Amino acid sequence: MTNSPEALPDAVAPGSPAAPVRPEPLAEGTVPPAPTFDRLAEPRSPNRLIQPGVWHQISPKYVWVQLISTGSFLLVVIVATLVLALLMGQTWAWIPGGILTVILVWTLVILPRQARSIGYQLREDDLVFRRGILWQRFVAVPYGRMQLVDITHGPLDRGFRIAQLKFVTAAASTGVVIPGLDQSTAETLRDHLVAVAESRRTGL
Repeated sequence: MTNSPEALPDAVAPGSPAAPVRPEPLAEGTVPPAPTFDRLAEPRSPNRLIQPGVWHQISPKYVWVQLISTGSFLLVVIVATLVLALLMGQTWAWIPGGILTVILVWTLVILPRQARSIGYQLREDDLVFRRGILWQRFVAVPYGRMQLVDITHGPLDRGFRIAQLKFVTAAASTGVVIPGLDQSTAETLRDHLVAVAESRRTGL
């Protein structure tokens, strides 16, 4: 399963500036500007939520960004715990330090599978975002409700040339952030969604 900016549908049909936008799934078999995961990670439970259709995934570079940032925080926690407990005699530091260390190590272990569970789908009237293995989350954002489509990236994101795409709607609870997109993919998807949202709001 691949994700290619070139495969995004045009916002307006050629020769018809007032034509309605009808998003189609990204074409399979196209060559992406950057590799994405090949398939979604699904829960093994037979009672899992299933949403059929073409799912597009994020870049594997997102895992490296999260590993570096989480690993750096883990190193800080370990150093701080050792300094407080061994050098300053604060034995109570072993308890919070140990708990944080276990949580962060577990986070590092499950990061690759968590990243493989993230995907988005372009449907006729909305964009569907999904993530999670133990706790699955599916969010459908109608194109006409999108008020802002924003791209953000931190220093590590820029180093790995990935970005986050954020959708802001009238209802804050339906806001969605798609992390780990290749920058060119994020920019193309943003432009497409802005055009679709504008078309739906004006009723063209």
